Amino acid sequence: MTANSAHLKPVATSVGQIPLQDASEDIWDKKYRLKTKDDQAIDADIDATYQRVARAIADVESEDKREACFEQFVWALRHGAIPAGRIISNAGAQAYKPATSTINCTVSGTIEDSMNDILGKVHEAGLTLKAGCGIGYEFSTLRPKGAYVSGAGAYTSGPLSFMDIYDKMCFTVSSAGGRRGAQMATFDVGHPDALDFVKAKREDGRLRQFNLSLLVTKDFMEAVKTGSDWPLAFPITDEEARADGIDINNPEQVLWRDWPIQGDYLTNEEGLVCCKIYKRMRAQRIWDVIMSSTYDYAEPGFILIDKVNEMNNNWFCENIRATNPCGEQPLPPYGSCLLGSVNLTKFVRDPFTDKASFDWDEFNKVVAIFTRMLDNVVEINGLPLEGQRDAIENKRRHGMGFLGLGSTITMLGGKYGSKESVIFTERVSRELAITGWKESLELSKEKGPAPIMNETFAVTAQMLRQRPEMKRDGIKIGDKIKGKVLHAKYSRYMQRVAEHEPELVAALAKTGARFTHHSSIAPTGTISLSLANNASNGIEPSFAHHYSRNVIREGKKSKEKVDVFSFELLAYRELVNKQAMPYSENAEEQLPEYFITAEDIKPKQHVDIQAAAQLWVDSSISKTANVPTDFPYEEFKDIYLYAYDKGLKGCTTFRFNPEAFQGVLVKEKDLENTTYRFTLEDGSVVEVKGNEEIEYDGEMHTAANLYDALKEGYYGKF
Repeated sequence: MTANSAHLKPVATSVGQIPLQDASEDIWDKKYRLKTKDDQAIDADIDATYQRVARAIADVESEDKREACFEQFVWALRHGAIPAGRIISNAGAQAYKPATSTINCTVSGTIEDSMNDILGKVHEAGLTLKAGCGIGYEFSTLRPKGAYVSGAGAYTSGPLSFMDIYDKMCFTVSSAGGRRGAQMATFDVGHPDALDFVKAKREDGRLRQFNLSLLVTKDFMEAVKTGSDWPLAFPITDEEARADGIDINNPEQVLWRDWPIQGDYLTNEEGLVCCKIYKRMRAQRIWDVIMSSTYDYAEPGFILIDKVNEMNNNWFCENIRATNPCGEQPLPPYGSCLLGSVNLTKFVRDPFTDKASFDWDEFNKVVAIFTRMLDNVVEINGLPLEGQRDAIENKRRHGMGFLGLGSTITMLGGKYGSKESVIFTERVSRELAITGWKESLELSKEKGPAPIMNETFAVTAQMLRQRPEMKRDGIKIGDKIKGKVLHAKYSRYMQRVAEHEPELVAALAKTGARFTHHSSIAPTGTISLSLANNASNGIEPSFAHHYSRNVIREGKKSKEKVDVFSFELLAYRELVNKQAMPYSENAEEQLPEYFITAEDIKPKQHVDIQAAAQLWVDSSISKTANVPTDFPYEEFKDIYLYAYDKGLKGCTTFRFNPEAFQGVLVKEKDLENTTYRFTLEDGSVVEVKGNEEIEYDGEMHTAANLYDALKEGYYGKF
């Protein structure tokens, strides 16, 4: 019998029922769905992906807890817990890709100033990237351009020339999989080549496999404020000092400072290294070059390295000089950390109404379960280097954060950047932190603390200088103290936790925490777009409510433009008004006035939101303050000084500048208002708007993406 049938689409009545948009399902399918080498799907649907991941993480548990944990983990994944991309992609996938890792964040071992070590670290980095991890390096440990290398009898080409080697290695290793390799290069603001580093990306196609961040100190910032000179210096050996006739007692010729490597360098009793001053410049002049580069090229980022080390929970055994590729995880040499984010939109009840609320009870339940999940991932880390494995197993670092903050604030009827949104952000971060540390104590009682907690550390003069309260407590140089005491009682961050939960921190000092670090906020780009249905990235507001995203497709010669909608717009259309669209002049299609986007938010409001979260985030935060193309330069410079004054660990900005590069997120009006010029083989010039389609080399491309691929040199190489 034949009958007519209709396909009925269920109508959403709550946030949890909003169907995935096509772009989100497509990204999950291409990036996170487990498949065979013949592209046959193993994960039937997204819930199957969740069950694969939950099973792999639960199998770490003792047999008597395994099934109960599996059920809890699946529940948490369905209710907003989203492990980072390497976990989603690789957990439970060993039968199909055994050489991959579940860890997103690593930092290279310190790169020493020798050809053997530079190339050795290239090899280690290649193995790390091949496993799917991102990696960060500090390059200011290499002597400046033009310095004499006695062993080679020649003058060095400088750190940036060696960075080019790492850049090419990264592109080669990562290009086979259609996933861009992720690298971060950090560089000290006091290095003689600091300005070359700042200006490096002004050259088309150079260092495009790197994010760049400058290590900025409190002394440098104060020199900018007071108009002082700034010395640019690099360590010297005793032999070099004598050969160059340098008086190491002359402050006009040398300065003594902390340095990540002592080695053969001249070092005094306090552990400070003697550095030859190559030149002095007005700090303001250096600052102006940094700011102009950041304004035009969105790099370098800005890491306040003194604040990073001051607030590090492992202050007593780590000197941090680098971060993971997006900056949310400052890590020591060979440090590694896994990530996960909680989707805040899952906890909004009665959105877009006067009764809109946030379900704090369910949020804290998800955070508690998710803490156990992330702790378990340490056991299935799959890291390729012994130093990386030792670090994560000894300290058990993880970084839980959140995504969808901007979307959530909108769904609650608020405006991102308002006083109320700052208060909400601080509470979300505090609840996530306190719940996580409570779970850390329970896990420690059940499974034991991180091994570092039971290690014994000898007190040094430097430790007493950094923590004068230890001296007041009767602690002396040479005393032996357990890691758990130095971590819980004397880290600046845990002291802040103790102001709210003194009994919890006292118990952690006695028992030892299960992990040294619990929180960081990642950018969550593809995770937000796919599994969170394009909820706003990490701590950010929504970039726009309808826009394009440029994605890498394996085999495609330029990036592909994909149309996407913000999650809050999808939710509003499903729950309130199906006709609603941004920028509509039709009253029946208009959105409420609280539907704002990144372009509506003042830069200082971005900083205020970040500062509110940073109070309770023990690692760091990947955040970008988006500013309009025509934003005044003088106001732009003030953002970074404001970030410094607010005590942030870092700051990054983005201003759409098509002359320099094509961003990942692009608004249609920006493309429409930008004209790209192509010079043909016969010398004629064709001008095309950025959003127009062009047929070139047998494929269709948007003009903007084709221009960027040709200019930057990656055309046809994915």
